[in-house]
Amino acid sequence: MRDNNKEPVLIVENLKTYFEQAEGTVKAVDGVSFDLKPNEVIGIVGETGSGKSVTVKSIMRLIYPPGRIAGGKILFKTDEFSPGNSQFIDITELSEDQMTRIRGKHISMVFQDPMTSLNPMFTIEDQMIETIMFHRKVDEQEARRIALEMLEKVKIPDPERRLKDYPFQLSGGQRQRVVIAIALSCNPEILIADEPTTALDVTVQAQILELMESLQKEFHTSIIFITHDLAVIAEIADKVMVMYGGKTVEYANVYTIFENPVHPYTKALLSCIPRVDVKQSDLNPIPGQPPVILNAPNVCPFLPRCNLRIQKCEKELPELVEVSEGHYVRCFEEVIEKSLADVRGGQK
Repeated sequence: MRDNNKEPVLIVENLKTYFEQAEGTVKAVDGVSFDLKPNEVIGIVGETGSGKSVTVKSIMRLIYPPGRIAGGKILFKTDEFSPGNSQFIDITELSEDQMTRIRGKHISMVFQDPMTSLNPMFTIEDQMIETIMFHRKVDEQEARRIALEMLEKVKIPDPERRLKDYPFQLSGGQRQRVVIAIALSCNPEILIADEPTTALDVTVQAQILELMESLQKEFHTSIIFITHDLAVIAEIADKVMVMYGGKTVEYANVYTIFENPVHPYTKALLSCIPRVDVKQSDLNPIPGQPPVILNAPNVCPFLPRCNLRIQKCEKELPELVEVSEGHYVRCFEEVIEKSLADVRGGQK
């Protein structure tokens, strides 16, 4: 799934992250591949348990026993270990000390709940300065200047006073702005946002999204954005990867995903969204339950809930195939044809 027009800054190839349990193996991420280019935003969507967060935590090497990265490569282009000579390194092969030099400085992460990222025992100033001094190798005075500048950039009111505050003294939206400021304070090449607006109200959510868009343009940062909200994806993403049962089921640019979805799961997700131009009394939920990925059979995980399944679906797992330029779908040709026929019929 590589676009040759621009060299990626991150290449994920056939990533597999498993969790060993007494009952068997949970294949939380099973064969995920995608590229991320400079200044690009890729959105990852899917139901809870589809493997979105485990995918990005694998990139950050935040998987701990009983979890493990069981296979695949995570190639990141950096000059951290060879100044002046950017080259791809495999994150899965780095030592913990080497990975510490990558986290925060080159790849940063914004988590869903900012209170899990901020230490309630230390002031905002202490936490920001510590990160900046560690990665940028500046003195405390310069680190404080950078911290103050970043709070101004994320539009924290009265930033000089807020530096002295503790996390509990800030609102939810202000805490999330602080976390974004910390994540961007070292000007990383990649920012991973794991549902950063879920815990916020709609008004603050819109402000945070607008803030991230403006900061991305200013810092030229590539973003991996995880969310359940397809409206957010439509606004912020360039490309979309749809995950289900630990697998990539569809991958394309944002316009293709919304205008010409092919995989039955993608179409089902989009059908759940209420439309202002269609009068309906009830929502259209996807019937059934998300799959149990403990010792999962080697078939399409969406099989029990799919209304286009064929007999072949019950016997083998389909490959990820390119149905048009840059548009990949994990489905059998016969089902794809049925799905495309439905799309063409709906467009008439």
